[in-house]
Amino acid sequence: MKKIILMVLTLAFTAGCETVKPWERDILAQPGMQIEADPLDAQLASQVYDSKEASSGGNSPAGGGCGCN
Repeated sequence: MKKIILMVLTLAFTAGCETVKPWERDILAQPGMQIEADPLDAQLASQVYDSKEASSGGNSPAGGGCGCN
């Protein structure tokens, strides 16, 4: 029984492992695969959000914990 559970867990953890070959990396580097595919569109959306909220900032993570921000 323990062997079956161990085998199932091993298969579950190794199912997501994938190596990307050098000739496949150009596909992943295309602008459509980025988190924000169009930087101009992201900037416009941020400007609209700021104007609707009547404030600016707050849509990016804070700095480090050194207290120098």
